[in-house]
Amino acid sequence: MGAGGRTSQNTPSTKKDHVLELVPVAKPPFTLSQLKKAIPPHCFKRSILRSMSYVVSDLTISAILYYLATTYIPLIPSPLLRYLLAWPIYWVLQGAVLMGVWVLGHECGHHAFSDYSWLDDTMGLILHSSILFPYFSWKYSHRRHHANTGNLERDELFVPKLKSQVPWYSKYVNNPLGRFISLAIFFALALPLYLIFNQTGRKYDRSASHFDPYSPIFSGRERLQVFVSDVGVFAVLYVLFKAMAARGVGWVVCVYGVPQMMMGGFLAVVSYLHHTHQSLPHYDSEEWDWLRGALATVDRDYGVFNKAFHHLTDSHVAHHLFPTIPHYHGIEATNALRPILGNYYNFDATPVYKALWREVKECIYVEPEEGSQDKGVLWYRNK
Repeated sequence: MGAGGRTSQNTPSTKKDHVLELVPVAKPPFTLSQLKKAIPPHCFKRSILRSMSYVVSDLTISAILYYLATTYIPLIPSPLLRYLLAWPIYWVLQGAVLMGVWVLGHECGHHAFSDYSWLDDTMGLILHSSILFPYFSWKYSHRRHHANTGNLERDELFVPKLKSQVPWYSKYVNNPLGRFISLAIFFALALPLYLIFNQTGRKYDRSASHFDPYSPIFSGRERLQVFVSDVGVFAVLYVLFKAMAARGVGWVVCVYGVPQMMMGGFLAVVSYLHHTHQSLPHYDSEEWDWLRGALATVDRDYGVFNKAFHHLTDSHVAHHLFPTIPHYHGIEATNALRPILGNYYNFDATPVYKALWREVKECIYVEPEEGSQDKGVLWYRNK
C-alpha cells in the first residue's frame, strides 16, 4: 500500500479501480507507433476551413457577448445587479470564450491548425496577441514541456518540489482559509507571474521571462521571434491604452480586462490539473523516458466548458502523445487509444472545484514511494 492507503500500480496487469490509485510505472507493453496505428488516419488530417470555422465561431460569440453586455447591462437600474450579477456573468462567459481562442492559438503552436507553418504562426500570433499572450515565446517553452513532461529536472511547467524544497511557511497555509486565499491568488495571478517571472516554471541559473528575448528559456535562434511576440502584445496594449483614453479605464477593465484575467485563471487551472494528481508519477532524469512522461497526465471533465475549451480538457493525454492532432479529432483519438493504454490512461471525473481543492491540499511535494525499489519514481505527498 502507498501513502494514504493508495495502491501502487507498478505492473500493467493490475486493474486500476480508483482515480487515486497509483498508475503503472513499468515500461509500457506498447510503443508509440502502435498507438499511432490505433488512431484512425483522418484524425491526423488538418483542415484550414474547419480550423478557421472555430476561429470565426469564437470571435463571433465574443462579439455578441460584448454587444449584449455594453448595450443592456448599463440599462439595469440597480448597481448591485449590474456589478454582482450581470457583469460577473459576462466576465465568466467571455473569459471562457477567450480561453477557447487561446486553445486555437495553442493549436497553431503545435502545427495542428493547418498544413502550412506560416499560416499557423500568423494565426497564432494574431490570436494570442489579442489576449496579451506571447505566442512564439510560449510556443518554444511549451514545446520543451512536451519534450520533457514528467521530468523533474527538465520539464518547463508546474514542476513539483521535493520535500526539502517546500517553504517553511507551507504548513501554515495548508488549511481551509490558506488554501482559499492561495487559490484566489493563483486564479488571478498565476498566468502573468509565469509569463513575466517564470513562477511555477523550470528553475534556471538566472532570472527567466517569456518577454525577454535573452532569457535562458530561449536559444539564440529563437530570440527574434520572441521579440516579435513582444511587439504583438505591446501593440494590443497600445490599442487598450487608446481605448482607455477614449472610453475610460473602468470601461476597458469591464469589457476586456476582467475577461482576460478570467481566461488566464481558466488556463492556469486547466494546466495545473492536467499535471497535478495524486496518482501521477514524476521521474528523475535517470529513470525518465519520453513515453512514460507523456502518459503522466490526466484527462478531466469540465462539463459544459469542455466544448468552450475545444476539448483540450478531456483529450489531453492523446494531445501529449500526438500534439499535431487537431482539437476536433481529440475525443475520437482518445477513444481509440483507451483500449490499448489500459491502466496507463488516466481520467478523473471529479468535479473540477472539488479536484482543485483536493490537489492543492494533497499535492505539496514529491518523493519516492515508501519501500519501493524505484527511487527515480516520485509521487505527490502532503506530509
